[in-house]
Amino acid sequence: MPIYDYIYGTVDKASDTLYENSLKKEEEEAILQAESSKVKVLSLGLSNQGDLLNGYGELYIKRYPQLKTKIVDGSSLVVAIVLNSIPKETKHVFLCGRLDKVSYAIVNSLCERGTKVTTLYKDDYENLQLRLSSKSKNNLVFPGSNSAMIWLVGDQCDEVEQKNAPKGSLLIPFSQFPPKKLRKDCFYLSTPAMIAPSSLVNVHSCENWLPRRVMSAWRIAGILHALEGWDVHECGEVMFSIEKIWQASLHHGFRPLKINHRLA
Repeated sequence: MPIYDYIYGTVDKASDTLYENSLKKEEEEAILQAESSKVKVLSLGLSNQGDLLNGYGELYIKRYPQLKTKIVDGSSLVVAIVLNSIPKETKHVFLCGRLDKVSYAIVNSLCERGTKVTTLYKDDYENLQLRLSSKSKNNLVFPGSNSAMIWLVGDQCDEVEQKNAPKGSLLIPFSQFPPKKLRKDCFYLSTPAMIAPSSLVNVHSCENWLPRRVMSAWRIAGILHALEGWDVHECGEVMFSIEKIWQASLHHGFRPLKINHRLA
């Protein structure tokens, strides 16, 4: 299934069930092979995780509760990279796209540190409210405007929403695959990723939309869990410490991508 079908929405919906079942089977076989080979950590691939597909990997640890190989979905590092990509002076961000495990954690972290988060949809607002502390709830804004210059972009952030972004806005994806770049007068960051350390050799492009020697957060997370010897799963609703994995990434030589932008 070509990756651009999922990026650009041209996938044949009639084949979705067949394709998803195939992904589940392949991933499950990979997990069992890793277990038999005494692999310590297995990172879930970009197409092999999601709440609807396998509950962010929770399906496998429920099916195999004695699994010694630790399954890592990388969500904590994704959140860490997104949070550290938001300019420090930011007081207000706009959230668009489908809510998921990552976006809930991002919004919670931002609201806890006093950053206002706006959503345009009542259902999203109500779902987010359920996951916030009483103090943090005051920083979740609905109904609100789309005037914020920092946009957090997830899957299914549609064309109409992007067209409403103010000129000069910075769009920061928290999705696995890059959004369509519909605005020439705005700035787009890459999907959550970091520059590989110089000690890591024979690294080319981790994904075909990333520069050379740049790796997706989801892949880096598995490496860090193995290097640090963290003997825990990060899948399902479980998320590892955001600060701990961020500091570990820097300690092991991974570096944030430079943000080259100027807000109008």
